[in-house]
Amino acid sequence: MFSLIMAKKKAAVLIKENIHPRSQHRGPYDFDALIESVPSFSTFVRPNKHGNTSIDFGDPAAVKALNAALLQHHYEVVDWDLPADYLCPAVPGRADYIHHLADMLASFDNNQIPKGPKIKGLDIGVGANCIYPLVANKEYGWTFVATDIDTQALKNVSAIIAKNPQLKDVIECRLQQNEKQIIRRMIWKDDYFDFTVCNPPYYESAEQAAAANLKKSNNLKKTNEKTSVSNFGGKNKELWCEGGELYFVLRMIKESKNYKNNCFLFSSLISNKLHLEHLTDELKRVGAAHYEVKSMSQGHKASRILAWTFLTEKARSVWVNHRWAK
Repeated sequence: MFSLIMAKKKAAVLIKENIHPRSQHRGPYDFDALIESVPSFSTFVRPNKHGNTSIDFGDPAAVKALNAALLQHHYEVVDWDLPADYLCPAVPGRADYIHHLADMLASFDNNQIPKGPKIKGLDIGVGANCIYPLVANKEYGWTFVATDIDTQALKNVSAIIAKNPQLKDVIECRLQQNEKQIIRRMIWKDDYFDFTVCNPPYYESAEQAAAANLKKSNNLKKTNEKTSVSNFGGKNKELWCEGGELYFVLRMIKESKNYKNNCFLFSSLISNKLHLEHLTDELKRVGAAHYEVKSMSQGHKASRILAWTFLTEKARSVWVNHRWAK
């Protein structure tokens, strides 16, 4: 009886309660299943200091290989890869954003999640990894326009699509040629998007980003090095911009008003909760009809989604009936 109780307690601990209920990542990584899907991943799998099967999360190659295995095993994306030094975010965290966003959309339609290729999103700053569109298409059938200021990042997205024929008509790439613009010129006259997703640059300078990465790397390796290689990568413009996260999202909000009839729900990830007061004040100033904040957490990391719309309740109803009707 005692062993049965302990087994039940252990099983309960293994479920990550803070992860979205629909996520495929609520339990521990199933390394056997991942290796079965991607045999080459076995190179990076070994016992950790506690004797548990794991990888070295301080090794960029291991982290990238884990992401590739997760994407192939759970989302049927084969041969996913990144150029050197590009951001390699954790798939479970990106998936949580997508699931919570699906809930936000459902709240406007009697808790029915809109699904299928007619539901279209705008990924602002897709990066080379393209994870939001990859996850969202598999989970909900959504299609995307993927934007970025980096031609190399979009070239890699195109390479991912080329290796996965099921994505051919799912993701369209658009290059933002003006670094001072975010949405402007990325939404065209006849475009209608049901939502946006965005993981804005967090830091205000390259030096700030490097210092934060060094601290993270030392914590992972239990060292006190003066320089480090990022385990998650990240080109400069993926990690920092003038004014950091706050300035970026403020610009996004200001630009979004010009496309108030072209997008049902704008959204962005917000890492620093202290930014929310400034951002919600700006939403009130520009006349957003509705906004909301959804908190998320991954392990010890907390974040939130800020979402807003300029559509009135009546206009939202018309949109839902016209675009989301089964």
